[in-house]
Amino acid sequence: MKSTSFSKDAYDTTSPSRGFLEIENLHKSYPTPDGNQFVVLDNVNLTVGEDEYISVIGHSGCGKSTLLKIVAGLEKATSGLVRLDGKEIRKPGAERMMVFQHYSLLPWLTVRENIRLAVDEVLKDANRTDKISIVNEHLAMVNLTAAADKYPDEISGGMKQRVGIARALAIRPKMLLMDEPFGALDALTRGKLQRQVLDIWENHRQAVMMVTHDVDEAIYMSDRIVLMTNGPAANIGEILEVPFPHPRDRNAMRNSKEYYELRNYALNFLDRYFTQDE
Repeated sequence: MKSTSFSKDAYDTTSPSRGFLEIENLHKSYPTPDGNQFVVLDNVNLTVGEDEYISVIGHSGCGKSTLLKIVAGLEKATSGLVRLDGKEIRKPGAERMMVFQHYSLLPWLTVRENIRLAVDEVLKDANRTDKISIVNEHLAMVNLTAAADKYPDEISGGMKQRVGIARALAIRPKMLLMDEPFGALDALTRGKLQRQVLDIWENHRQAVMMVTHDVDEAIYMSDRIVLMTNGPAANIGEILEVPFPHPRDRNAMRNSKEYYELRNYALNFLDRYFTQDE
């Protein structure tokens, strides 16, 4: 690729002003049959602000989803520390909700009931009226009020993903974790849902960590982009700050010089590591 005039120093930052999620010297490995260790992540350090949206991007096998699962408490680090709001993460918790690429809805429950199930499980002290209000609020937030009494097999893929997002947000988590949340959608639905999720985040700020393969998606949605080196023994290669203010206008961004400089820089980074992996 041709080099660009992009200046990394203008955008690169290793930490926000407030460290809400703190990842320190994270190492993850698995034992192999021959008695050795297969290292997935090596010496990962990252902080995320309490209202910051970051994307983690890299080639397949670089440990992006493993990192997300460790933050979610679904996997344990081999060594190192992960803290949220000053407390070490040791297991899954309602303060961290995960949205997966595949919808994970219970097919025998309606849209409303899928969201209500999470509310009932986590917000045990809320009364019935409050729970109904919370569910209705989040149905409206993702534009699913009209589909509230439909079952998952009666709605589209994009609508199913919106149910998953509403379910995650309804229990008021401190942090939202998303693993390729738009990856299974067609291009048109993907773009619409990206806008809806960004609208929700811009109006209800919280910490978000999203794993994606899509550079354009990462630039459009994120405050910072974490570029991972290739696995095994992957770590953070660079962190790029996205310079566009919120709320964001996709068309205006794509017509700016800064957008293409940032995009080309990120693609050049990924291309360089892909070439090294050949």
